[in-house]
Amino acid sequence: MIYGGDGLARLPVDPNAEQPHVDQPHTRGKAVFLPFVLAGEKVDATLTEQKPGFVRAAVDAVIEPSPHRIPPACPHFGRCGGCHYQHASYNHQLEIKKEILRETLRRTAKLELSQGVQGHEIQTHPSPPWNYRNRSRLQVRTQPSFATGYLKLASHDLLPVEQCPISSPLINLAIAALWHSGRAGKVPEGLLEIEFFANADDTRLLIELSCSGDARRAAVRSLAEDLRAAMPQITGIVAFRAGQHSQNRATNTAGTPEKLLTLGESYLTYHTQAASYRVSAGSFFQTNRHLTDELVKIVAGGRSGNLALELYSGVGLFSTALRFNHIISVESSQTSSSDLSYNLSSNATAVQATAEQYLARTGNVRAGGPGRVGKGAVLPIPAETPDLVVVDPPRSGLGERVARLLVNLRAARITYVSCDPATLARDLVYLLAARYRVDELHLVDLFPQTYHLESVVHLRRD
Repeated sequence: MIYGGDGLARLPVDPNAEQPHVDQPHTRGKAVFLPFVLAGEKVDATLTEQKPGFVRAAVDAVIEPSPHRIPPACPHFGRCGGCHYQHASYNHQLEIKKEILRETLRRTAKLELSQGVQGHEIQTHPSPPWNYRNRSRLQVRTQPSFATGYLKLASHDLLPVEQCPISSPLINLAIAALWHSGRAGKVPEGLLEIEFFANADDTRLLIELSCSGDARRAAVRSLAEDLRAAMPQITGIVAFRAGQHSQNRATNTAGTPEKLLTLGESYLTYHTQAASYRVSAGSFFQTNRHLTDELVKIVAGGRSGNLALELYSGVGLFSTALRFNHIISVESSQTSSSDLSYNLSSNATAVQATAEQYLARTGNVRAGGPGRVGKGAVLPIPAETPDLVVVDPPRSGLGERVARLLVNLRAARITYVSCDPATLARDLVYLLAARYRVDELHLVDLFPQTYHLESVVHLRRD
């Protein structure tokens, strides 16, 4: 099993292929990627896509199933692009993810985990496997008839969905209410997407609507009023013109949205054991309602000192739980940065900047230069080295530039929160080369039934 949800098989060696190099006496057939399989299974499959270096295939029949194979719980599984592992028992899903994380770190970062890292094995933190999502985004179609749902697997076509078993019960109630409005002809043309965000105990709901440029404000308001009348749990509905109105975790980009309307509150208050957070429409927040406290505990628990720096802070999920004399929290998104300033305690400072901007200016100031970001405000640059740096980058990871700037800080400890094992492994190459060593490695399963995995790495400088 490989990252991305597929299984890896190989075709027989092509006898007409170019012979391997003299120092590579053993050759292998072309890689075949198959979705919805499990390791060790024997399947009949049809090749669906041929590429120079690999092929893709679709399974026609499972001849010898894995003992870990189970019937999927969702009737849309296999056609919907959202879930990848519903055919595997949940315990086996955790084993798949654990092995993928182990193999990726071994292959790219040369980090050998078979005997544990300095006595530590990968620590796994499971989630309730169903109804865990506190945030779900659905596509909307109004012509030729109303439908809402997710994109089909490897497609831009809409798959109508009326219930989603990985979304919270309240979100499923809201999906049903939207279908009711749609069937009654109350969903206006121009509504492209709808996102539901539920609070920690699944009692309150914030809705974001993404609309095309020609959507009529009055029609959108009418739908918003209809949904609020149907569900008193809705605290607010915010509609945007289509665009990058929410922070994109995959790329860490954030646009400046045109807000079409707000009905009720424009934010949700999310309570955790550590703190309460204002999370506005368009701000990023973790999506597993069961593991938020666990994740905060893993990242921030038991860590204290004089100065902590958090990069890619979002609304301050980790910064508010850090027990340091002073905290600097850096976030680039305007919406998330506003929430961050609101949520932080008095001993913390919010900085709106990218991680690269902040780290580059830190190095510049320590070399005797100015602390401005371009023509912007002067950044608060600490005189001392941070005792701890927490980074929670998007799927694209830190990248070489940020990783090297981070190394130059010479912080005693770094905690890296990752949502992509490939970019984590790539970034660890730079950190390990700079004499950082892994103290702990955690796999936090924020996304059951999918291939996505969250990991936390605690590093200490020798």
